[in-house]
Amino acid sequence: MYMGAFREVVDQITAGNIAALLGLDLARAGETLVDVAHKDVMVPFERIKYVSEPVVTIAIEPKHPKDLPRLVDAMNRLSIEDPNLVTTINKETGEYLLSGMGELHLEIAVKFLRDYGGGIDIVTSRPIVMYRESVSDKGIVAMAKSPNKHNRFWVQVEPLEETVIELIEKGELAEEMGRKRMGNVLYKQAKWPTEEARNIWALEEHRNIMIDLTKGIQYLREAREMIIAGFRWACQAGPLCEEPIRGVKIKLMDAQLHEDPVHRGPAQIMPAIRRAILGSFLTAKPVLLEPIYKIGISVPAQWVGECSSIITRKRGRILSSGQKGALTMITGYIPVAETFGLSAEMRSATSGHAFWQCTFDHWEKAPENVAAEVIKQIRERRGLPPEIPKPSRFIDEA
Repeated sequence: MYMGAFREVVDQITAGNIAALLGLDLARAGETLVDVAHKDVMVPFERIKYVSEPVVTIAIEPKHPKDLPRLVDAMNRLSIEDPNLVTTINKETGEYLLSGMGELHLEIAVKFLRDYGGGIDIVTSRPIVMYRESVSDKGIVAMAKSPNKHNRFWVQVEPLEETVIELIEKGELAEEMGRKRMGNVLYKQAKWPTEEARNIWALEEHRNIMIDLTKGIQYLREAREMIIAGFRWACQAGPLCEEPIRGVKIKLMDAQLHEDPVHRGPAQIMPAIRRAILGSFLTAKPVLLEPIYKIGISVPAQWVGECSSIITRKRGRILSSGQKGALTMITGYIPVAETFGLSAEMRSATSGHAFWQCTFDHWEKAPENVAAEVIKQIRERRGLPPEIPKPSRFIDEA
């Protein structure tokens, strides 16, 4: 039993007390623990919902390679403790990535890592902003063949309505609900046509939806799970610069599957679906989405001008400003990419009189000149060819 700084070992604990339990390696924040005897009748507590998404990433490596196992262990423990931190170990590039809400969040996380790992020396990269790829128009119906040329898929990509994205973010639309309930929500609240609402196959974490609009295709039921896996794979890395795809509706229009199960395994179906999605995506006026912070600044009246000019200079926009006692409260939006080094600028411009806080607010289409430069930089960083691939690279001729 926890009481302030003291711990009391007890053999049972009553409601209202804070308990510390050992040995629950698989338990995560927001889960409910119950006795096996009550597992079927127990109603779990409400899940914890996080409003924000990790939008800034740093790469981490230990100074001495021998410390690597300790670092991996500390990173895993850290992501359990703070679910807003996402730790990724990229097997292909050997990178250890830590994603969080902003610069300060990651600074604190790195300090924790050093303490957790028993004072390991860690080298960190410059913070990198995470972007998303999306579309602004309807793409063509793209056809792609499987590597063995025996299966074909016709797929069309179009933007997902804002109302649907909001429903997913509010938790009113989730895969656990089942197809029927999801269809009802989309039919009633998003005014989707019945055919589309009824045939949702999958919902992906980056707010993408897959719909099956095929009619009586043989063997489709057996291939369904592989098609969904191919859809999820395509959404993890878009064609512009391998950033995740967000807010896209993907429609499976038609399919031809080989009668022999040997010729329609995961190695054939998944790459074909991915290619068809990326091909249609590139014809649907693809755009780059950047994360936007909502910034709130409280500052004495004489420095309001300096603060406003910093926000507008950094591609931000001011929503409102109002007087609160001796201070002026400024609210605005500012792209996450422009906030690195903001604290130094703000302090020097206002002689340390300004207080501000940033919270992730939404994703927004990046201006074309900014997007072109960002895509070029990301492709260079990831070792990809400098040119964005043409749709013809993914689309096959009938």
